[in-house]
Amino acid sequence: MVQTLSLCRNITDPLVHHGHHFSRTVHALSDVPEENFTVEERCEHCIFQELLRSVLGLEECLMAGSEEEVDIVSELLSKGTSGARGNDTKSLKGAVLDWITPREQSLVPPLACALLCPAGLDWSNPEIKAKLWNGEIVISGDQWPLFLYADYQYDSEDPWNSLFCSAPLVSAYKHVFTSPSSVDKEPKATCSVTPSSITYIATQVQFLLMSSPVFSHMDTVTDSEWFYNSLLELFEDPDEKQEVDELLVWWNR
Repeated sequence: MVQTLSLCRNITDPLVHHGHHFSRTVHALSDVPEENFTVEERCEHCIFQELLRSVLGLEECLMAGSEEEVDIVSELLSKGTSGARGNDTKSLKGAVLDWITPREQSLVPPLACALLCPAGLDWSNPEIKAKLWNGEIVISGDQWPLFLYADYQYDSEDPWNSLFCSAPLVSAYKHVFTSPSSVDKEPKATCSVTPSSITYIATQVQFLLMSSPVFSHMDTVTDSEWFYNSLLELFEDPDEKQEVDELLVWWNR
């Protein structure tokens, strides 16, 4: 691999494919770390270790390669991760609107806003609706929207009830991980659903319901990185293990 790195910067390379897969199933909003990560960056280090396990021969390649070759590896993997996000965003954009539009009806603009309303806020309340519209109520990335819940119903007594089980999430997941044509069919998945892949799809859907034209984890409109990380933190919380395990059983069925 080391000998060919200098020749493959601008052509299709297996590392780009690995970057695609890594973005969708491990971590979507992390730049591929290089040699200069610190002890404090523990989260990034764990992601990097997962990357080394995912790509056969990558660790040996990085250890034996020159600084320039290591840079090329990072560039190719980053090209794959950003390419996956961009391709999926473009592919899902029209599809998500179709899924949330009532059959034989035109899409009413407030519908997407209603699905983005934070769980626990009453969208039917005119005062709350007006404050959301004019920006008086600002939605941060750790305020999870109603579209995460089946039938967009939030149960304040049981916040886990139907969480991550909404129809748009399932359809978007099948669209990306099996095929667009599988959305209305029983999927024939070849691998298990993971918390990271659910998080990735939820972040894609959240972005597509917003008005921002470009997917970027640095933007301040969709707060995508905060939203993405808040979902991962829930999945990784030991106190939530039973609920997470039950959710994965549901998804893998």
